[in-house]
Amino acid sequence: MTPAPSKQREMEQEAQSSQSSEAAAKAVLLEECEEQFGLLQKLQNEIILTDTEANDDQSNEAVNRLIAVTSELEQWQEMEPKLLTTSPEVLLAVGKEELQRLNNQLKMVLSCSQAKLDAQKKILKREQTWQAEKKEALNAVCEKITRLQLENEKSEHSVLQDMKRKINNLKDYHSSLMEMLSDMLAEHFPLPDPQGNGTKKKRAAAYDAEMNLISLSEIIERLTNKTLETPHDPYVITDDTFWPPYTEMLLRNGIATRHPEDCNKIRLENFFGI
Repeated sequence: MTPAPSKQREMEQEAQSSQSSEAAAKAVLLEECEEQFGLLQKLQNEIILTDTEANDDQSNEAVNRLIAVTSELEQWQEMEPKLLTTSPEVLLAVGKEELQRLNNQLKMVLSCSQAKLDAQKKILKREQTWQAEKKEALNAVCEKITRLQLENEKSEHSVLQDMKRKINNLKDYHSSLMEMLSDMLAEHFPLPDPQGNGTKKKRAAAYDAEMNLISLSEIIERLTNKTLETPHDPYVITDDTFWPPYTEMLLRNGIATRHPEDCNKIRLENFFGI
């Protein structure tokens, strides 16, 4: 149901009168501010004029000015501040404008705070998810440790003895492999016999005694020991005790390699990145 035309007209007139009164109040306040500003300019001009007219008696004037300023300061301290205007319309208009400005500032602060709160909520949710995942991982690890402890109910001494036994078995296996390798090399790669008669072992022994050659097994052993003992300098000098065919065989089959600057030195090929 719409209001009567007369009532609507009265409301419009009241709104227009309120706006005109606020505008008039602002105009009055601005006029009073301009008057006070003019008074300040006048006082400032007088101070500047007094400074320019200062002459030889500057010390006495400075003392008199200090006394005058001190007395004026005391008067200002004793005075109570007065409002520029006591008009209710002016105070109402200025107060409404100040409250509107403060309201806008508070809205901006609220918006920023809300955005920060949302960001903090997202971070909190992410951290809670991460914490839950870490708890699940920790529980899984604890369960696995408990299960392993139950499965391996062995004392520290028994574990140590088992480890020693495995190490000894490995050493024995390594020794047997080395013996088998030495026997195989001695059988299939004997040292040469210059006379060309007798069995292979006898010819190898005679040539070794005469020329002081070392076997292929000893050559490989020297290369291996040199690589393990001095990895920074793994090269071995190939003197007269190295039979050249065996040296060439090691080089051609990729078991050994020559020194890039000295052809009389060889080293074991870097099989394992030593």
